[in-house]
Amino acid sequence: MITLSEETKVIIEKLNSRGFKAYIVGGCVRDYLMGLNPSDIDITTNAKPEETKKVFSDFRVIETGIKHGTVSVLVNGRQFEVTTFRIDSEYSDNRHPDSVSFTPNVEEDLARRDFTMNAIAYNEQEGFIDPFGGMEDIENRIIRCVGKPDKRFNEDALRILRALRFSSVTGFDIEENTRKALYENKELLRNISVERIFQELTKLLCGDNVRKVLLEYVDVLGVVIPELVPMKGFEQKSPYHAYDVLTHTAIVVESIEKKPYLRLAALFHDLGKPHTFSLGEDNVGHFHGHAKLSPQMAHDILKRLKADNTTIAKVEKLVKYHDTPIANDDVIIKKRLNKFGKEDFFDLLKLMRADNLGQNPDLLYRQKEYDLLEVKAHEILARQECFSLKDLKINGRDIMALGVKEGREVGRILSALLELVITNKVENTKEELVKSAKHLIDQGV
Repeated sequence: MITLSEETKVIIEKLNSRGFKAYIVGGCVRDYLMGLNPSDIDITTNAKPEETKKVFSDFRVIETGIKHGTVSVLVNGRQFEVTTFRIDSEYSDNRHPDSVSFTPNVEEDLARRDFTMNAIAYNEQEGFIDPFGGMEDIENRIIRCVGKPDKRFNEDALRILRALRFSSVTGFDIEENTRKALYENKELLRNISVERIFQELTKLLCGDNVRKVLLEYVDVLGVVIPELVPMKGFEQKSPYHAYDVLTHTAIVVESIEKKPYLRLAALFHDLGKPHTFSLGEDNVGHFHGHAKLSPQMAHDILKRLKADNTTIAKVEKLVKYHDTPIANDDVIIKKRLNKFGKEDFFDLLKLMRADNLGQNPDLLYRQKEYDLLEVKAHEILARQECFSLKDLKINGRDIMALGVKEGREVGRILSALLELVITNKVENTKEELVKSAKHLIDQGV
């Protein structure tokens, strides 16, 4: 039994009152059965689009995808997609049906869907319509294709990544035949637009069970990000590490906050390791240069996937500096706050914490060090201490008023003053800074 919202009831009841069948369907039914609150409610009906529009003539209706039988109905400000029962034709592009035909049979509509857990319909009069055992699969925590897995993945290759995403988000296992077909058809992902792949990838990475998916399916993900594959089984031969590079990476990804750019940074932070490995005379592995190579690889991958520039810049910066040590010292922390900016400083701490969780367990004492760093940084911010040029009680106009011409020299003097303030050699007051600026000018800085 599902308790439907009043808005959902309005749509189903209005369609019923005109002699049409209507059900909630797909992901929203799955979410209800899993005890979740679905964000979107999709409705399926035997009413054709033009008939649906007539039923809701006194509501705002948007022709969302009328070619595929979908219109959107707004009820109390909420948008509901209402789609006619349909059968899809061939998928010549491995993504979209070449055409659709309408059917009066809801079970035929459910048969075209990707996974059994998404092929369940429900209304209050008839209860659940579940011809493919989706409810049992949800109970048993299984992801299974509807019908023949090969056919499902050839119809829409993005379903390969969707299966991995659902496994990452729900923790469900992928059923054996579905798993086999997923591997056999993985190359079809090359036919999917990189924008859609990136969208699914970020959702996958933000799942609670991403570690398991990365470890089990890196060869599938490697079709779209081949740079991940060399990390698999690559032993680090270091007292700092108990795991190979991929296992370490998977732990770091799952340990960090579920923000896409943080999880991407975690995924890419050690990409350069397999390419920079050397074994010292002491039989200990070294990765000289990986901190330079990894951010470049991350940049190239995200460009290829057409990520937005803000994400690319954030990820590249975090990967570049994730190994930069930060001492528990006010001066060092202020310098790092200045170098990275406030937001990136705390994001770096998050990445360092997660990185440590994937290292040798003997090093977990460092978590306490990160706690102390975070506390000290917040104290510096609470005291409104100066750590950046914008915090200085003097600006470029003040420097030029002392006779310095506009240009680089003004910036050099301001940077020198900031260093003096951060290191507690000069007080951050206009009077003291003017004195120090005059001294610097006299010295020819």
